[in-house]
Amino acid sequence: MGHHPVEDHNPSNNPHIAEMLGHRTTRRGFIAGGASTTGAVATLALVGCGDDNGSGGTLGFDAVPKSLEDRVTLPAGYSAAVLYAMGDPIAAGVAAFTNDGTQSDFDKRAGDQHDGMTFFGLSDDGTWDPGRADRGLLCMNHEQLDVERDGGNGLHQGTTRSPDARARAEVDNEMNAHGVSVIEVRRNGSVWEVVQDSPFNRRITGFTPMEITGPVRGSDLVKTGYSPNGTRTRGTLNNCANGYTPWGTYLTCEENWFSYFRRNDDVALRSDADNANLARYGIGPDSTGFSYRSWDTVPGDSVYTRFDITETVAGNAFANETNTFGWIVEINPFDPGSTPNKRTALGRFGHEGAWAAPAIAGEPVVLYMGDDSRGEYIYKFVSAENWDPADATDPGAGDKYLDDGTLYVCRFNEDGTGVWVALEPGSNGLDAGTTPYPFDSLAAVLVGTRLAADVVGATRMDRPEWGAVNPRNREVYMTLTNNNDSVRSLDALDGANPRTYEDENGRTGNVNGHIIRWRENGSRSAATGFRWDIFAFGASATADAGSVNISGLDDDNDFASPDGLWFDDRGLLWIQTDDSSLSDRTNNQMLVCNPGVVGDGEGIAITSTLEGQSETQGTFVGRSAADNQLRRFLVGPIGCEITGITATPDNRTLFVNIQHPGENGEGTWPNPSRDATQAGQAGVLPRSATIVITRDDGGEIAF
Repeated sequence: MGHHPVEDHNPSNNPHIAEMLGHRTTRRGFIAGGASTTGAVATLALVGCGDDNGSGGTLGFDAVPKSLEDRVTLPAGYSAAVLYAMGDPIAAGVAAFTNDGTQSDFDKRAGDQHDGMTFFGLSDDGTWDPGRADRGLLCMNHEQLDVERDGGNGLHQGTTRSPDARARAEVDNEMNAHGVSVIEVRRNGSVWEVVQDSPFNRRITGFTPMEITGPVRGSDLVKTGYSPNGTRTRGTLNNCANGYTPWGTYLTCEENWFSYFRRNDDVALRSDADNANLARYGIGPDSTGFSYRSWDTVPGDSVYTRFDITETVAGNAFANETNTFGWIVEINPFDPGSTPNKRTALGRFGHEGAWAAPAIAGEPVVLYMGDDSRGEYIYKFVSAENWDPADATDPGAGDKYLDDGTLYVCRFNEDGTGVWVALEPGSNGLDAGTTPYPFDSLAAVLVGTRLAADVVGATRMDRPEWGAVNPRNREVYMTLTNNNDSVRSLDALDGANPRTYEDENGRTGNVNGHIIRWRENGSRSAATGFRWDIFAFGASATADAGSVNISGLDDDNDFASPDGLWFDDRGLLWIQTDDSSLSDRTNNQMLVCNPGVVGDGEGIAITSTLEGQSETQGTFVGRSAADNQLRRFLVGPIGCEITGITATPDNRTLFVNIQHPGENGEGTWPNPSRDATQAGQAGVLPRSATIVITRDDGGEIAF
């Protein structure tokens, strides 16, 4: 999400999802854009789900047209206001934001580049109330910075960054503009507002002390000068998507953390295992990432100098600092004095987000995760302990469910089935004799999660981004945003591959992305097998229907680069875009639909046996966009990405994030009036912001 690097650090020859699709279409006789040669249509019975088709009802609005305006556009009868913009104060006595680069208290202000978020209902006694709809805590990520924006920014006066020496005050603003906001919001009549002096308000930033929990706690791999016993670290960075737990805590996810570090050529001073681990996460010799900000050049304090991890002959106490990043971080929003926990049992990689399946009494807690880089993998975590509903009121339940369990990585098969492969030392080829990186402990596997996934043969994907679990049937969806580069290992495909093509503008690869989905065997989230299909392919409405516009998109719903993804509790699926291939026709957008179920499209019916259960398997591509009622609900202002979405439990208020508006130097949104549907005002520096959307008649959103 946001400013994403063009990078692929996966050197493995593991199969790619494009190969699975290519073989499946050619060997099973699928005709792109139509039904199979046999005309068979799979009929599914979702075990344990009754007759639920996964859909939430009939949509009640007309699709919003494409737009290139510098404002938010919505269906008729809807309004949107700016609730929380970059720089807004969240503590008593903090002055209003001037947006001119002169203020230096970003530990008490909204951070930059708003991203994933969750609304937690807040009771009168200050605890989580899942049914409260007029008062709550809004938790959100601040992924990145807009300090390089043409025309200036609100963090600094001018772009004064130097590769050699940074001013401490500037670096403090930048580190504090990352991380997470926890803010109290309430509805006052028909107007939503931030409670500026709420005792719950809190910023969690690049400075915040954090506990390292789970199997990696105390490992030599995470010992630093700050925590010689390997139990603590400082800060969270590049927080992209998010999640929440059944016990009411917030999960923030560290994505492109690798890009903040400096490493000079120290290969000869490190072990082969160290070098392999660093390289696999994009930190090679002479390395500074796309977001490297020279924070390490502020002298005299390790909170800054730790970002130079170069090993020296004399030793570097922070040579392991990168191993303390790349985790899922759990935050208790209801206790502003609590210390966030980096939950290492969930693995270390470029976490986009973490999405929990509905918790079922007597079954494990299950979370799904994507590694958002080209060629990376999809994971899930299954807790060792089974869910006890009594823990729903215990904010400390993460110690029980998130520190002990099994991490799996996903392998897709060309017949529409798939398996979850456990990442555990002593199994699936992971052992102490593996070179150059020995998997001699569970801590080693979890610190080197990408390396372990390579070894067990996981399926390479196209930037797995947001996931979402349908609350009505537990089917799982994940956006595969795009792959603009040529995909390795595809030359041997024996026929047309509808995932890898040249589009109408001459771009090759999976430039428009798609959304994959799967149903676990028996509809049990902890199962180790599943079946899958493609829910929807991104495309222009004018693209070739036989090879590109496979999902039958039209002017009311065409999209590209699907990114944000979210189910509301009614079973509606919301899709947000971080688009490039349609940017000459529309700004980024948000769509909504009734998603149906795995295998509901036309195609080959495949029979196989999984876990002793013979079933008719799913099909290659889901039903058409028209059948899904897919339609455009929102278009954002110029230069933005639409990302982050949550709602009140009555579904009458929708919160959406507008990230980096005006990124191309043209836009000035939001308007000082804070009416999100008004165009930006000349001379105003654009700001990322959370908007709040309501229906003018007070009804439920989308119906």
